[in-house]
Amino acid sequence: MAILKIARMGHPILLQNCEPVTDPGAPEIRRLVADMMETMEDASGAGLAAPQVYVPLRLFVFRVAEARGLEDADDVPVGNTVVINPEVELLTDERVLRWEGCLSIPGLRAAVPRAPRVRYRGVDCDGTVVEREVSGFHAGVVQHEFDHLNGILYPMRMKDFSLFGFTEELARAAAARQAG
Repeated sequence: MAILKIARMGHPILLQNCEPVTDPGAPEIRRLVADMMETMEDASGAGLAAPQVYVPLRLFVFRVAEARGLEDADDVPVGNTVVINPEVELLTDERVLRWEGCLSIPGLRAAVPRAPRVRYRGVDCDGTVVEREVSGFHAGVVQHEFDHLNGILYPMRMKDFSLFGFTEELARAAAARQAG
């Protein structure tokens, strides 16, 4: 396996629609998925989409760690998962603000409006259907990674840019508010 280079904001590959994967079990797809998992883990990320590693295909990997602050009973830890040729259905018109970062936009975070509950479906490298209805952090990471496959970066979803900033400054401001 190998750590892959991550595309940074401004690279045109991040703004394009990706192509479907024709053979999820192909050796090159299995190798890509393994390398993406290793890259995500090395970067301490929650997810990684293929265009972020310069491959314009419709697949992403993610994980939901217990340390992420699971929000409700449906929001349970999930190990490393791949979703190839995903479909995502937003299950409500409601939107909640979720703090997000992105490996392609390092050092910045923002509050992004997301559906609190989604259903997604795709396949893994063995062609096994991956299908879940999820909420909380899990729903947010799936929406974030799915957006990458359609050329959408999280700042494009934002409504309030006062909730966008450098990770260190946002943490410092939150600590100051908490102190009083």
